Amino acid sequence: MRRSIIYLILSLLSVGMLFPLIYTFLQSLMTPEQSSHFPPRLFPESLYFGSISAVFELIPVGTFIANSFLISTIIMVGQVFIASMAAYAFVYVRFAGKKYWFSLFLSTMMIPWEVTIIPNYLTVKSWGWLDSYQGLTIPFLASAFGVFLLRQYFMQLPRELFEAAKIDGSGHIRHFLMIVLPLSRPAIASLSVYVFLNSWNMYLWPLLTTNSAKMRTVQIGISMLQFEEMTSWNIVLAGVTIVLLPSLLLLIIGLKQLVRGITAGAVKG
Repeated sequence: MRRSIIYLILSLLSVGMLFPLIYTFLQSLMTPEQSSHFPPRLFPESLYFGSISAVFELIPVGTFIANSFLISTIIMVGQVFIASMAAYAFVYVRFAGKKYWFSLFLSTMMIPWEVTIIPNYLTVKSWGWLDSYQGLTIPFLASAFGVFLLRQYFMQLPRELFEAAKIDGSGHIRHFLMIVLPLSRPAIASLSVYVFLNSWNMYLWPLLTTNSAKMRTVQIGISMLQFEEMTSWNIVLAGVTIVLLPSLLLLIIGLKQLVRGITAGAVKG
């Protein structure tokens, strides 16, 4: 009985959390008359796909999706590459003050993004990187969180593998590429999913650094569906649905790896 009550409470909480998402999907399938009805209706009377086709006619949503996908992929690959090498150095390479430098590096996670956004913007502007892919990606290629996550996972790998590799004549590069990375696929996969979703959902930085429609991401481009004269919310929500589908698909595919990588090291045994 107690377990049934717990499952019932969790189910109700899950429905409450998913309700905005479900409502968005259902509204995107309504006609303009149905979406503006008061009181609002939850279910459409019939499936109407005109709102989805209207999104592609009003804005170049395909270009926005391609930009977001390219930017998110570049940031994901860059963060995984840099974080994995930095984490390897903090675990397997001996150098003076390693714990101090790691603590200093980790302390950057406590600096709010809002504090650094103006210096970053001025730097990107002075380099002529506004409205460009390098301005949208390079400031995010390094992350203290990624280094911390992979370092914690690398520390769980048997130290005997490193000693055996040294006896066989393997250097750090070969040990890193042939042993550490293949054994750390859950952590790398979870970091990849986390970074990709965060990059896909960026709003403020692309809003500041992009001016032309060809460089806008989906989060910025979707606001073009709102007009001063009138806003058709079924079209806006249809655009939101189109934007959500790629990230939801990636989350569904990588959810298991994401949870496994983040919880790695939390429980022994």
